[in-house]
Amino acid sequence: MAAVLVASWCVGILDRGYWTPDEPREADIAWRMSWQADKAVPLLAGEAFCEKPPFAYWVAGAAMRNFGSAAWAARLPNLLYAVITALGVGLLARRAAGSLAASAAAAAIATFLLAYQTAIWLATDAPLLAAVSVALLGEYIGFYAVGRGERLRGYLLMHAALAVGFLSKSAAAWMVPALAFLTLVVWERRWREFMRWELYVGLLLPAAAISTWVWFVYVGVDGAAHLKVFFWNNLIGRFTSVAATADLQYATGHRNSPGKYLLELPVYLWPWTLLAAAAARRAWRTRRAPPDQRRAPRFAVAVFVPTLALLSIAATARNIYLAPALPGIALLLGWWAREATADPDRWDLRALRATALMLLIATITAAAVVALIGWDAWDAIAAHARYVAVAAIGTAAAASLALYAWRAAARRRVAAALSALLVCYGALLIFPASQAYQQVDRWQDLGAIGRAVRGDIGNRPLVLMAPDETTRAWVDLYTRATVTRIEAPIDAAAVGRLIQLLARTPRSAVLWQLPGRSETPQLHTLARRFGLDMAASAPAPMPAWLGAAHLQVVHRYALPHGRRYALLEPQR
Repeated sequence: MAAVLVASWCVGILDRGYWTPDEPREADIAWRMSWQADKAVPLLAGEAFCEKPPFAYWVAGAAMRNFGSAAWAARLPNLLYAVITALGVGLLARRAAGSLAASAAAAAIATFLLAYQTAIWLATDAPLLAAVSVALLGEYIGFYAVGRGERLRGYLLMHAALAVGFLSKSAAAWMVPALAFLTLVVWERRWREFMRWELYVGLLLPAAAISTWVWFVYVGVDGAAHLKVFFWNNLIGRFTSVAATADLQYATGHRNSPGKYLLELPVYLWPWTLLAAAAARRAWRTRRAPPDQRRAPRFAVAVFVPTLALLSIAATARNIYLAPALPGIALLLGWWAREATADPDRWDLRALRATALMLLIATITAAAVVALIGWDAWDAIAAHARYVAVAAIGTAAAASLALYAWRAAARRRVAAALSALLVCYGALLIFPASQAYQQVDRWQDLGAIGRAVRGDIGNRPLVLMAPDETTRAWVDLYTRATVTRIEAPIDAAAVGRLIQLLARTPRSAVLWQLPGRSETPQLHTLARRFGLDMAASAPAPMPAWLGAAHLQVVHRYALPHGRRYALLEPQR
């Protein structure tokens, strides 16, 4: 099991470039953190970026300082975060439900679609999930300890992990453990837990770490303003609108809707969605069992359900916000695996067979996707035989394992079915995915555009016209140019500022992201066969403001199935 998990992490973490959205931005912040003197405030393209505290950028920056700015180097710490997450959840499940539950829970938290995305993505969420997983382990130890020493050790571990979590993603790191603790106290009527000194002594750890960081932010340039963004706009502003400038109105982006998380939950838990449903059913049936038999599912519910309820009423909603609550579902699945292995009922076996069928369908889909990508990028693939062989071996192995899991479930061999399903899913994440990632890298290779722009502008200053964060990031990371920004929207006022700027620095070049995406001729051919309209990727008409600013297009840059840009210069 460990080999499958590590291999799947390595493919997703180390074997691909920076992908949009977010990763180019995070890479630029980490690169700057690798050499900037002030380590307290992250910088995006040289400007303060106060959405998250700096821990993840410290660690990624250290890796980049030692190994270079390649994507694998920036993401190398994610491998450690993934291992810590699996170990934290596995040890929690072992303590709550035994060794079999530990293996199943660790595998679940490593392979839930949302958790896997969190683990392989260059962002602050991977260290956050690792910290929350360890904090929940400490919370379980402390809450159910039989002696003061054990209780103290558990709560100290919880607070140490929460200190790291806070420095990764602010107070959001405390949401899941705090809600779980409050829920357990109320559920079990253990009010005395609030009076235990062991619960509070460990607060010195996060207090010392957080206050030290806050002090260094405060004494820096614009420290008070930065702290307001960190703690007001980026926390309260996620749940409701606050008075702030447009770029700091976080409640206006990623708007929530009633039931969004619940409706999307089956996708977050894929491919173990049906197993999670079977686990929930079994937990409900044991709700009147003796307390010791209910402890694991009760803790799992306390971890997941209150967080799901709170996020459902927030103003903003992104799938990644729910990732810190996934250890609860993983623990529930671990407990279910132990119970179902000992005495499976028909619903458990049906869930296993249905999961095997889903993975078989996923295998067929993966084969089709790899074939389509290969057909689209055939001329760009360096080793055709390897591409076909690796993808074919992986999909054949996955299909065989899915069928084996189906037969094992039919024979009530739950442990064998679960092992086969895990290896089946791992085969898809390792073999077909590794080949597809190499081609997707071509679609996401903003570094190629950056190097081309750097060569075309030489040492001239560069003006970015209405850039988004991704554009600001890759320009800073790859061109090293002196940059001035004209903020969106591109209206008369913005065009006026551009004209004035070009009058002062007539040697400047202007970079503007063209609307739409650049599609390959192969995709156009395929679309025509199915009667689809590809007008969105047609050459964009030049807007009127280019004429008003007396600019002309001198270079165009485009990625296959990706972004496209125009480099503009004053007309001669």
